[in-house]
Amino acid sequence: MANGIKRIGIITSGGDCGGLNAIIKGAALAGTHHGIQSFVIPHGYAGLYNLIEYDELVELTPERLTYVEATIAGSDAGHSRVKLTKIDDADKYNRIRAGLAKHGIDALVISGGDDTGSVVLDLAEQGIRCVHAPKTMDLDLQTYSVGADSTISRIATYARDLKTTGQTHNRTIVMEVFGRYAGHTAFRGGIAAEADAILIPEIAADFDIIYEHMKKRYFDRIRRSDVHAGTYLIVVAEGLRDASGAGIYDETASADAFGHKRLAGAGKYVRNELKRRLVDDAGVRQTMKDVGMFIEGLYESPEIRTITPGHLVRCGQTSAFDVNFGIEAGAAAVELLVQGLESVTVADVTGGTIHYMKTVDAIKQRHVDLDLVSYHERLGVCFGRVPHEINLNFAEARVPVQRHL
Repeated sequence: MANGIKRIGIITSGGDCGGLNAIIKGAALAGTHHGIQSFVIPHGYAGLYNLIEYDELVELTPERLTYVEATIAGSDAGHSRVKLTKIDDADKYNRIRAGLAKHGIDALVISGGDDTGSVVLDLAEQGIRCVHAPKTMDLDLQTYSVGADSTISRIATYARDLKTTGQTHNRTIVMEVFGRYAGHTAFRGGIAAEADAILIPEIAADFDIIYEHMKKRYFDRIRRSDVHAGTYLIVVAEGLRDASGAGIYDETASADAFGHKRLAGAGKYVRNELKRRLVDDAGVRQTMKDVGMFIEGLYESPEIRTITPGHLVRCGQTSAFDVNFGIEAGAAAVELLVQGLESVTVADVTGGTIHYMKTVDAIKQRHVDLDLVSYHERLGVCFGRVPHEINLNFAEARVPVQRHL
């Protein structure tokens, strides 16, 4: 058998997103190629802990695998937000090993983000063989991760669509999206939607700068329009920091199992900061009068609306890119196990080469490249700061260049 592996368990963990079913399918297909049986361990790490209680597991035979739709977001295996080290059971790892032994599971393919990867390391320290297939819509691992392209595409679609209601009512639209402490989804989704301003955790927001950018661009559009119609779009990451560097949290909510405080209210915070400036700006009242919008006591400053699509950006369909990467990464995880590699994360598959890195390195948080931010500032996008100059370099590509988001 393939390096002593006869049966593998497949776990998906953390937040749901596109590409997870593709990983499941890729891993099971690679298992079939090597004569390895593949089984779903349901409910993420909760299922792994409770494995000893299960009478049987679902085997991903070729016939059963036809019902796993790689193009559908979410995971047929199910998830839970459970950190094994937080379980109050001194014998928990022996319980997990007993569960694996009961079902004859020799190794695990585990898909998830940085929190999931940290548990992969815990399991490895306990002698449990596992390989990590990267998943997070936040795109903040050192590798590309399934879910990012699907989520960013949906963010861009919703943000573009919101321009129609903004244009109809002459509103500024503030759209708040997921991403925690890295702004990749807001940045990439905002660029794809041609947003006017993009606010990310990597840059402390200066609302005076944002306000001046908004006022000029918004009213310039209205003045140029023959029907005096215009809108302004802001995409903001939930992990936004104000000028003092402080984050915006829901203090009424408890931290999750991994100790993360709940981020909430960034969009509302942005709206309130900008609305206050609009109301206090006498020039705005005059401009409203000049373009025929002003009504004393009823309509004295433009509306600002906050939209939070929430889980709509992580559900539904998986993008073609994520289906491709997911199938390849899931299969690569099995290939790495067959080669005797453990505690590693799939990085990429190019041609006949499977690239991987140590999981402990892969789960280190990666932030938005601020040089790339400066590149887009040259093109007129506001990031809540004085635009930074960038010295562009030029290099000839002598080999094909792989590009991930």
